[in-house]
This record gives sequence, structure tokens and C-alpha cells, in this order.
Amino acid sequence: MIKDPFQRLNLDREVLSVSQLNNRARLLLEDVFASIWVDGEISNLAKPASGHIYFTLKDSQAQVRCALFRQNAARVRQALRDGLAVKVRGKVSLFEGRGDYQLILDAVEPAGDGALRLAFEALKDKLGGEGLFAAERKVALPAHPRRIGIVSSPSGAVIRDIISVFRRRAPQVELCLIPTAVQGREATAQIVRALQLADRQGFDALILARGGGSLEDLWCFNEEAVARAVDACVTPIVSAVGHETDVSISDFVADVRAPTPSAAAELLAPDASDLVQRLHSLHRRLHLYINGRLAREHMRLEGLRRRLRHPGERLRQHAQRLDDLEMRLQRALERQLNNRRERLARLQTRLAGQHPERSLQLLRQRLASLAERLPRAMREGLKERRLQLQSQVQTLQAVSPLATLGRGYSILLDERGRAVRRATDTHPGQRLKARLGEGELDVRVEDNHVQPANLSLLD
Repeated sequence: MIKDPFQRLNLDREVLSVSQLNNRARLLLEDVFASIWVDGEISNLAKPASGHIYFTLKDSQAQVRCALFRQNAARVRQALRDGLAVKVRGKVSLFEGRGDYQLILDAVEPAGDGALRLAFEALKDKLGGEGLFAAERKVALPAHPRRIGIVSSPSGAVIRDIISVFRRRAPQVELCLIPTAVQGREATAQIVRALQLADRQGFDALILARGGGSLEDLWCFNEEAVARAVDACVTPIVSAVGHETDVSISDFVADVRAPTPSAAAELLAPDASDLVQRLHSLHRRLHLYINGRLAREHMRLEGLRRRLRHPGERLRQHAQRLDDLEMRLQRALERQLNNRRERLARLQTRLAGQHPERSLQLLRQRLASLAERLPRAMREGLKERRLQLQSQVQTLQAVSPLATLGRGYSILLDERGRAVRRATDTHPGQRLKARLGEGELDVRVEDNHVQPANLSLLD
């Protein structure tokens, strides 16, 4: 390994390979330009799937390749695009494989007010898309607050203006300052902590305030962390950042936006003189309402007094009405009883007509008639069945082979019990059984006259 890659080359023919040359050049560049800032315009932006970002940084006369690796690219808050003016920080290096001169970046920041405006619009679109600016998320300010927290710098005219407004309009309101830096690198983290602390103190409302300044001066109020801290506050919050023409992201997220810190104080400080005038007006209206209500009730009382009658007259009227109702009730009861009696008589007549005794008598007569017909029908049926049986027996006897046997015929059966119909079904010497009309005989075939018989002389 070469300990000093930057030593002057030996002019007596020291020869380097290409990789040695690129390696020494890279080490030299990274040592001399370890961390520098460069501004220019982005072109040829490329974002491969690896998450790394590559682009060319150029001005009117030159350009240089830049590489922003994934872990550093994640910290870039604005969207990079071709034509965007930026300031980049990194080290000068060399891609040894191709010998390309390049910048390895670790930070990219917008260059100038135009770039800040782009970053502002990008964050505004992002938070707006998430619904942080929606009207339904806004909380109404209290009409008569007692304790108000002020998140601002303890020095400067802002806090004095707010205190002056409250002393003039509502000296009874208690004010509490939660100090924080409102400009610089530490401002964002301090504002977030101050908002979280103030939200836990139980104030009726909060004021997030800062005086006017440039866009760079007010940039901490355009940070995403501050916007989300404002959105997370449960306490109603008024954003009063800068002058009337200044607009910040915190103005969109807050429940109410005030053009100036003094205007924010006036929104939350009810004017004592206005309250006194309103109290006098309400007192006059209450007095007029009570007098009018008393007059109306007096007239109503007079009308009721004229309509009021002696209770004896009302009692007589009620007694007469009671007698009339009693007589109507008696007539109604008698009429209902007569109707029920007539209906009962009709039902009794129908019941007598439907008494089961008559049906039982008819059924008994029918049963007796059926009992007489059943033996006669059985005898006639049996007689008819006997005649049919005799006829069938005679027919069966006429066709029965047993009858044929009775006339002198016989049936020859082989050893399997089958009837022998042809001579060819036998052979000489075969044992057969002859079935007669009465009894059976065992016989042997001597000759079936189919083939010449060769009988043994000894048989």
C-alpha cells in the first residue's frame, strides 16, 4: 500500500496502471475537498429503484456529476427536479471504474427565495392532502377566556404588543409566556417542545406569535414538525406569524389565523367597554321583557277571574250530569241484558237441533241393518267361492297328467327326475323310473332302437 499517494511522481520512468492513477486521484480529491458547498442548477435527474439520486449540477459555463445516496436523500425535504436551483454539500471524489469526476453529496438545500417557495408549496400540498387544513378539524375560540398561553420569544416587540392589548381590553385575563426561539436552527425543535408543554397546561387558548421578517427568517414556522405539533394541540390555537402579507404553514394548520400578533390578542381579549354596553343592553331588554310578561299575566288573571264561577253552581251541574249518566247507564245495561237473553234463547234452540241423540239413533239403526246383512253376504260369498273352486278342480283334472296315467299311461323319468320324451335321450342299459297311475317301477332300457344292440348273453 502506498503511504503517500500525493508524493511527486518519480520522473525516472515510474509507471502507474490506470486503476492506480484513478485511486490516487480519488484520494487526492477527497482529502483536499472533504466538505464543500456548491450551488447550481439540477439537470439530468435520475432516480433508480435503489433509492439513490444522480444528477448533473451546472451553471452557465460548466457542469459536474453528483451522487446523493439513499440515506442522505431521505433527509431532503423538497422535491428535486430538473431546472431547480440548489445548494449542495459534499466531497469531491472520482468514480474509479470510469474515471468520472463527481460530487458525493450529504445535503441538498434550496437556493434562494424561489426554492423556498417551492418547498413551501410542496409541504402545503402534502399536509393539505392529509386533511390538516380541513375546516372540520378547526376548534372554535373561547368567548371569554381566563388563561391564555403565548408561545413566542421573550424579547422583542411581539410580547409587549400582546400584553398591551390585553391590558387595554381585558385586564382580567391571565397571560403566561412559554419562551422559545423563533428563528435559527434550534427554533424548530424549541417551538415543538413549547407547543407540547403549553398544550398540557390547561390554557383556554394559545397564541403562536412572531414578528415580521424574510421568508428565511420565518422558515421555522414552515417546517413539517411545527405544523404537526400545531395540529396535535387539543387547546384552540391562534397563529400570528409575521405581518399581514406573511403566510406560513402554521397559519393553515392553526384553528384561527391572525394577520398580526396584536390582532391575535384582540381576537382573544373581549373588550371590557363592549361587555359593559352589552350588559346594559341585556338589562334593558330583561326589564322590558319582565314588564311585558307581568302585563300579559295580569290580563290573563283578569280574564280568569271573570270566567270563574261559584263552586256550588259547578257542583249542581256535575250532580245533574251524574244523574243523567246514571240513567243512561241503567238503560244501556237493560238493553244489553235483553240482547243477551234473546241471543241465549237462539243458541239453546240451535243446540237442541244439534243434540247428538238423534245422530246416535240413526247410527244404531244403520248398525243393526249392517249386522243383519253381513252373515247373509258371507254365506253367499262362500257359496260362490265353492262353485268357482269345483269348476277349477274339474278343469285341472281334465288337463292333469295324473288323469292320463289313470287311463293306463305312464311317465318315464331319468336319474335326474326329468321326463324322457324321445328315444334318442336314452341309451341301452340306462336305469329309468316309470311313474304309473298308482305307484312307480324301476326299469332298464334294453334297446332304444337307435343303434344295433349288442347284448351280453350272460345278462
